[in-house]
Amino acid sequence: MKASNALFTPTALGALRLKHRVIMAPLTRSRSVQPDSVPGDLMREYYEQRASDGGLIITEATNISLTSRGWLGAPGLYSDQQVEGWKKIVSAVHAKGGHMFAQLWHSGRSSHTSMTGGATPVSASVDPTYWQNPNHLVSVPGGWVQPSPHRALALEEIAGIVADYREAARRAMAAGFEGVELHAANGYLVDQFLQDGSNKRTDEYGGSLENRVRLLSEIVHALASVWGADRVAVRIGPYGTWNGMSDSNPDALFAHVATELNQFGLAYLHLIEPRVSGSDDVQSSGGLAAERLRPFFKGKMIAAGGFEPDTAEQAILTGTLDAVAFGRHFVSNPDLPQRIAEYLELTPYDRSTFYTFDEVGYTDYPVYAPAVAV
Repeated sequence: MKASNALFTPTALGALRLKHRVIMAPLTRSRSVQPDSVPGDLMREYYEQRASDGGLIITEATNISLTSRGWLGAPGLYSDQQVEGWKKIVSAVHAKGGHMFAQLWHSGRSSHTSMTGGATPVSASVDPTYWQNPNHLVSVPGGWVQPSPHRALALEEIAGIVADYREAARRAMAAGFEGVELHAANGYLVDQFLQDGSNKRTDEYGGSLENRVRLLSEIVHALASVWGADRVAVRIGPYGTWNGMSDSNPDALFAHVATELNQFGLAYLHLIEPRVSGSDDVQSSGGLAAERLRPFFKGKMIAAGGFEPDTAEQAILTGTLDAVAFGRHFVSNPDLPQRIAEYLELTPYDRSTFYTFDEVGYTDYPVYAPAVAV
């Protein structure tokens, strides 16, 4: 493995100035304190371990409201108690010279009434084949179960969803974050509006590309009204099929999304490469999604999904990306930037502990130590 000098040059992502380009990707890890989804001491230790001088951490997907929840153990940003928990985490990251964005999330139809306070999960449209599919599972207090039946958001309800994002953005600012990232990928609510496999609406939020991108644009406007657009980012999953997603013309859709987002002057656009689906590797052809969307998006672009240090370097050297987000390698290598910079071996991750609830496979991965001859 060859380390990348390009990864260790400074860059600006909107208002953020980074000393290196090894970003920690959002990673759902299920370790918030229940039943109120409060970030606790275990989460603080985890993020503090992975903070680096001048590096950026993007939080795990963080719920904007009680009714947006869909994953047991995921944290929130809708209560004062949650804000206080995040304050301790952000402070610990800042103390090591690191930076931190909060990723804001509504799970949409990928949920269960046991997670939403009894509310029926919502989506762009109703698709019974989604909750009837035994391959679609959500994490709830009783284990992994199929999602509850969902309903379509009424037109008059959409403004309330946008308002929930705006309020979560305010809470993120109160917690000390330096910006927010909108989770618009992986088959969750915003993605459910974007892709026509899940969006069958006939009103101003369905049908045409302009209409299907409307919710995304309205949410970004709301986040920018709190933060300024140069501290707002968007994460999308071009060509992704996770959570039952599909689109009849993904090339046109995601080119339109990228073009539409140019108007804001975002901190960055964050892509999930389709060679990773959830935490699984999948076969993908046609090269990087970033290569296909680079001509359409004029701002800073980062991507995650299957990168190794050498391929990350190549993506930066070719101008395809401005930084690379690593996920699974950060799980098992809390000192990942140092390991890449110093050509050190990476510790393999244990997939079985990704979505468990204690310190095993979470805070017990050590920093690099050279082998001692016996």
